[in-house]
Amino acid sequence: MVFMYILSWLALILQVVFVTISIVAGLYYIAELVEEYTTAARRVILFMISFTMFVYTMFIFCDDLPWRMVIMGFVTQAFHLAIMGNFPFIKFLSIPFIGSVVCLILNHFLAFQYFTSFYYPFTQVLAYFTICLWLVPFALFVSLSANDNVLPTTINDRHVDQDVVSNYFSRSKKQGLLSLFNYLKDSVMPERSKKSF
Repeated sequence: MVFMYILSWLALILQVVFVTISIVAGLYYIAELVEEYTTAARRVILFMISFTMFVYTMFIFCDDLPWRMVIMGFVTQAFHLAIMGNFPFIKFLSIPFIGSVVCLILNHFLAFQYFTSFYYPFTQVLAYFTICLWLVPFALFVSLSANDNVLPTTINDRHVDQDVVSNYFSRSKKQGLLSLFNYLKDSVMPERSKKSF
């Protein structure tokens, strides 16, 4: 009996490790696709925002959710649309980005407050959180790495007084999801060397 208990905990740990590795591999693949097909990713994210707004509209007519949850959902999607105005360039200190983060936190608070007060099956609660709260922010998070490799499309009208060398050293290093994955791959995975025969 004790051996089976220990074995079940070991199996659970292995399952969590494998699921985590699968999620990381999926994130890496999706981030690669977003970097490669930025225009298509923009269309998909805009469709997700439209679909989420449609779901909130259906909540008005078909369900009994509080108005503050529905209105906060529409406000959040409006901030997401404002973020998409400069896609794939997302500025972390812009009003739409900060507003969407604040609305995401408020949406979670309102949803937890409502779903703990009224009984809904777990699948319905998970469906609300997945489609209405997590889908678009997750897509925007994955697309953060897309602006690292996009060619400039506008002319920068500010005057640069620096020479080439000082301009090169003054630029900040770009960070993104793929650079994090590449760093983890380089630091965790052993290097392979080709056999010379």
